[in-house]
Amino acid sequence: MEARPLDTLNKARNKKVLVELKNGKQFIGQIVSFDIHINTVLEEAEERVNGEITRKLGTVFIRGDTITIISPQ
Repeated sequence: MEARPLDTLNKARNKKVLVELKNGKQFIGQIVSFDIHINTVLEEAEERVNGEITRKLGTVFIRGDTITIISPQ
């Protein structure tokens, strides 16, 4: 059976992911929820610049239309 994109995101729920945005920013955190627009909530989120963690943000909401990549870590 073929997996749909939301099925794949569902499997990543409560796991650590890397989220990259259109503006090049990257966030690493535990994906706790998302909707059909891929609006995403990460917990224990950290911002990463040039491979280095620059700040710890805690819980963040990321608007789906700004996301280019969500990758399991």
